[in-house]
Amino acid sequence: MGFPTGPGGISDSSCRCRVAEDPLAAILFAMNDTRVIDRISDAVGWTPLLRLNRSVEGLDCEIFAKLEFLNPMGSVKDRIARYMVDRALEDGQLKPGGTVIESSSGNTAMGLAMMSVLKDLQCTMVVRRQISKEKLDCLRAMGVELVLVDGNLPPENPESYNLKARLLAEEHPDWWFPDQHNNKVNNEAHYHSTGPEIWRQMEGRIDSLVAGIGTGGTICGAARYLKEQDPSIEIVAIDPEGSVFYDWFHEGRAVEPGACLIEGLGDEEIIGCPEFDLLDDMLRVTDRDAFLATRELAQTEAVLAGGSSGAALWGVREVARRLGPRARIVTLFPDSGTRYLSTIFNDGWMKEKGFL
Repeated sequence: MGFPTGPGGISDSSCRCRVAEDPLAAILFAMNDTRVIDRISDAVGWTPLLRLNRSVEGLDCEIFAKLEFLNPMGSVKDRIARYMVDRALEDGQLKPGGTVIESSSGNTAMGLAMMSVLKDLQCTMVVRRQISKEKLDCLRAMGVELVLVDGNLPPENPESYNLKARLLAEEHPDWWFPDQHNNKVNNEAHYHSTGPEIWRQMEGRIDSLVAGIGTGGTICGAARYLKEQDPSIEIVAIDPEGSVFYDWFHEGRAVEPGACLIEGLGDEEIIGCPEFDLLDDMLRVTDRDAFLATRELAQTEAVLAGGSSGAALWGVREVARRLGPRARIVTLFPDSGTRYLSTIFNDGWMKEKGFL
């Protein structure tokens, strides 16, 4: 798709002259990015890769971050929301005008809210009371019916984050429950989008993918695709302190979950989407290290991202020191820092938690 030509339009040669004088226009012309979309969900995916600079000074590696917060609803979860809703409508699991029920840390909920608006669906989301105020406000603005639960309840409690959505789905058989934590269509979405995008953007030259592990869909879906292209690519997951994944991966043992403030990473129990056989290593990050790295991203790269992005940056630095010179590392920055202005980017909150 090019610039308009013919009567009332502009010739191709004229366009080239004009864009030569305008750096931004030149970039767009080179990318041939002149599309017009019909709905906001058409803008999901093909997020840019940013070469990190000042946040990784002193590391003799090329490090790139995929800016997933540039998806329409501000997170990587837009990908699975669009993919899973479209699939469910196609195969009849989700009926026109039906209700979507899911448990979410907020980002999947926002993606599902987007799809519910576009597809004329009802949207009920189970979220922890402890998530950021900004996320709750965004969900309410999108017309989501919120079921707030105590995030401190153990996973076996019927009123817990882990069980509440499933029980509501059982009570309402006509509701559709995507089950992002156990349904590997989640992984499939990233196998068909995130993985191929990274491979193409990196021109097939990548040594390691370092990413946080939450539901497991993002890192495992992308990992499966990348390893099919080049089995030597190292996949490193970043798990927060307090999650059960780290001990399960390294020692095959289930442990009691601990406290964790990073939103969207880790879990209180072993769930179905993580494919641990695709992972080469898993590192454990503290809330403090993740949040300080998050704030550093804003101050060094002008990247206003969330706590899981800080966790990813911390992990990238650890991996880069091990891989050594000339390694090419990709990571993902899953969501926007605008959702954490009252927490991670609030000095009072950070001091209260002992992080500053």
